Amino acid sequence: MPNNNSIMSRLPLFLILFFLVGLVIYLQWPKAEQKERKFQRIVSVKVTTVKLSDFKDSIEAIGTARANEQVFITSKYSDLIEQVFFNDGQLVKQGDVLVRLNNQEELAKVSELEANLSESMAQLKRFQELLSSKATSKSLVDQQEAKTKAIAAQLKSARTKLNDLSIKAPFDGVLGFREVSLGAYINTGDVITSLDDLSLIKVDFTLPERFLPTIKLGQPVTALNTAYKNQQFVGQISSIDTRINPVTRTLKVRAEIPNESLALRPGMLLNIEVLRKVETLLQLPESAIIPIENKHFVFIINGENPQEQTAIRKSISIGRRLPGIVEVLDGVNTNDLVVTEGALKLRDGAKVKVLNPLDNLNEENQEE
Repeated sequence: MPNNNSIMSRLPLFLILFFLVGLVIYLQWPKAEQKERKFQRIVSVKVTTVKLSDFKDSIEAIGTARANEQVFITSKYSDLIEQVFFNDGQLVKQGDVLVRLNNQEELAKVSELEANLSESMAQLKRFQELLSSKATSKSLVDQQEAKTKAIAAQLKSARTKLNDLSIKAPFDGVLGFREVSLGAYINTGDVITSLDDLSLIKVDFTLPERFLPTIKLGQPVTALNTAYKNQQFVGQISSIDTRINPVTRTLKVRAEIPNESLALRPGMLLNIEVLRKVETLLQLPESAIIPIENKHFVFIINGENPQEQTAIRKSISIGRRLPGIVEVLDGVNTNDLVVTEGALKLRDGAKVKVLNPLDNLNEENQEE
C-alpha cells in the first residue's frame, strides 16, 4: 500500500519530465529537418560557358532607300507619238530608244540641208581653185565659205532635233509604268515614264553629333527591312555631311548598298546599323545576370562530379549591353559555368543538377 502511494505521488513528476523532453524534441526537430532539406534539395538549372566573343559596338538609325540614279523621262518637243519601244518595268540599257515622236518633217529638213551643204561645198571648192589661178576675188571665196558654214550649222541643229525626237534611256535601269500611248499627242515636259538605277541603293540617315569622331568614309553598315526579316543588306558609308544641323544637333550620313538582286526598292524604310568597333571580350547572356539594388550577381557551378555540384553566388562588374548580351568586366573567368536558367530558385551553396552538360555546350560552341 505504501508503494502504491509512492508511485502515485511521483506520477506528476514523470508527466512533467516527459512533457519537457517532448517539448525539446519538438523545438529542435523543425530546424534539423529544415537543415536536412536545405542540403538535400537539388535545383535543376541550365548553364553556359563564359567565353571570349566578338562584341560589336554599333549605332542604330532609320533611313529611306533611294535609287542610285532616278529620273522622269519627258519630251523636249510637242508632237505625236509614232512608236513605243518599252513595257512597264522593263530593264533597259543606256541609249535604248524608248519612244519615237513623229519625225517626218525633220527627216525631210535634214535631207534638204545635206543636199544644200554638198552643193555649197562643191561651189566653195571651185571658187578656191579659181582663186589659186587668180580668176576670182578673195571676197567671193569668203562669202561662199561663210554660206557653207551657215548651212553646216543648220544641218547640225536639224540633226540634233531629229535625234531628240527619239527619246532614249540616259542610263541603265528599270522603267516604271508607261504613262503614254501610241498615237497620243504629248506636250513639252509631259512624263512618259520613270527610270531608276537600282543596282545601287543610297540611304540617308542622321546620327547624334556626339558620334562624329567615330564615323568615317568606308565604314560598314547593315540594313534591315520588314519585307526581308532574315536577310541583311551590307554596304558602307559613302559621304558625310560637312555641317551639323543646328536645330536637331544631328549629322547627316549617306550609305551605299549594292543591290544586284534588285530586292531593295526606293522608298523602303531601312533600319541601319553602323558598325563602329569590334572587340573580343568576356560576355554573358542577360538571363544569367541577377540585379540586386546597384549590384549584379551570377551563380557559378562548382564541382566536376554531377552528383556533388553546387551553385556559388559571385558579384560581377558589367559594362556595355547589346540585345540579350552583357559585357563582363570583372568577377568571372573564361570557361566558368554560369547559370542561365533557374537562378532565381538558387541560394548560395545550393546543390544543382545541370540539364545541359558540358559536352553539349562544347558541341553548341563548335556549331556557332
